[in-house]
Amino acid sequence: MNRTLTLNGHEAAVLAKAAFMAGLDHDEAEGLRACATVLLCDPHDVLFEEGDKAAYFYCVLSGYIRLYRHNGDGRQADIRICEPSDSFAECLIHADETYSTGAQAMDHAVLACFHIAKVRRLLDERPRIGKAIMRSLSLHLISTMECLASDRMQTAPQRVANYLLTHCVEDGAAASLRLPFPKNLLARKLGLAPEALSRAFSTLKTRGVTVRGRAIAISDINVLRQI
Repeated sequence: MNRTLTLNGHEAAVLAKAAFMAGLDHDEAEGLRACATVLLCDPHDVLFEEGDKAAYFYCVLSGYIRLYRHNGDGRQADIRICEPSDSFAECLIHADETYSTGAQAMDHAVLACFHIAKVRRLLDERPRIGKAIMRSLSLHLISTMECLASDRMQTAPQRVANYLLTHCVEDGAAASLRLPFPKNLLARKLGLAPEALSRAFSTLKTRGVTVRGRAIAISDINVLRQI
């Protein structure tokens, strides 16, 4: 379901954190928001499929969105899991007019949908918005290179350990975190099969990592850093 871009306080704060909004003044940000509507998604709703004609780029305000591709025999591969304040498909402002991936809501989600044609016209009037979008695309490229390096250089336990280290809250030598999503979504985010994630957690258990549902405790963070 679509509605006009009337955001609550939390949604407005999330949108303000998006990379393509960084550095814009009030009038520029308002001009960009005027190009958008809000989309409410139910779990498993498909926003678009690979090859569909592109009309919007998106920013996640709440929930999680999965970007994926199909291979020749119908199987799917996850390309990216988008979290709140992440944007996707803004490259289509300057590139092809069809989506290069599919996109699906993983749970109840709220998205800001920016009409590409309207944004293109706005760039002629406010070129600094174009620079902000290019900065966002540069950050996407850096993130993609880091993910590729992780896939090539890290084992499954190392990928999981790195995620825990970058998201945990330290308390002396110990640390803890609560996953904001189910473990199957963490597996997708790290490019692992669910069974590979389970084996990785089993390996990390010997290094002091305890998993109870979404709650994860780390007995000694320095031991985890040595993985």
